[in-house]
Amino acid sequence: MTNTQPSPLPLAAQTVLVTGAARGLGLHIAQAFLREGARVVVNYHRSAQAAQALAAQWPQQALAVQADVCDREAVQALVAQARQHFGTPISTVVNNALPSFQFNGDARAHADHLTWNHMQQQLEGAVRGALHTTQATLAGMRQLGLGRIVNIGTNLVQNPVVPYHDYTAAKAALLALTRTLAQDLGADGITVNMVSGGLLRTTDASAATPDAVFNLIAASTPLRRVTTPAELADAVLFFASPWARAITGQNLLVDGGLVKH
Repeated sequence: MTNTQPSPLPLAAQTVLVTGAARGLGLHIAQAFLREGARVVVNYHRSAQAAQALAAQWPQQALAVQADVCDREAVQALVAQARQHFGTPISTVVNNALPSFQFNGDARAHADHLTWNHMQQQLEGAVRGALHTTQATLAGMRQLGLGRIVNIGTNLVQNPVVPYHDYTAAKAALLALTRTLAQDLGADGITVNMVSGGLLRTTDASAATPDAVFNLIAASTPLRRVTTPAELADAVLFFASPWARAITGQNLLVDGGLVKH
């Protein structure tokens, strides 16, 4: 039996939830969707001033909403508020929110000092957060007959060159969830994909990274430079766009060719 689906939504017709959208990579992702005409729910946890400033720049398209993605009820309330404000269900979710983390290998716990609390913090933010946003938006996507979920991963899963055990393990689990959700939700016209960057120059999380590390990465890539947050954000747009309508369960590495996969 042929599974016919509604025509995919152009970016300008989408209502997009970006978690952790007030700063860092999330800010670039939100700005990319806004630039293309989408309505964007600017989710934040503690960065109220930055989120509200972004929403003020795009008063017709952006809505700033506070919610901890680890709190199921808070996420459900966010989704309800967004639907009431924009008059349409959320069609696209970008799971970007990152628990507190600094990309500085010298400061991270190695195997002999790693604790389960380190692991749990990252698993809660990455996997539990993505589960909550998916479940909260699922009814609206099914009503639309389509949906796009884009999870933010890391190339460290394929190339674990630094001891970010907790962060990398959580992103690996999120990749597995990406693939199982893609299989589960495909019949509803919902695609689920991942965009995995390397070290980005520069976000709040990578501000602690020594220049020597950036230089080493740049020299190791075919493009001879470090990927920017804006470049990764453009790849997120691709998975949300009509051009990616037949792609699901995939992980796109956006790192200047550092990891070939």
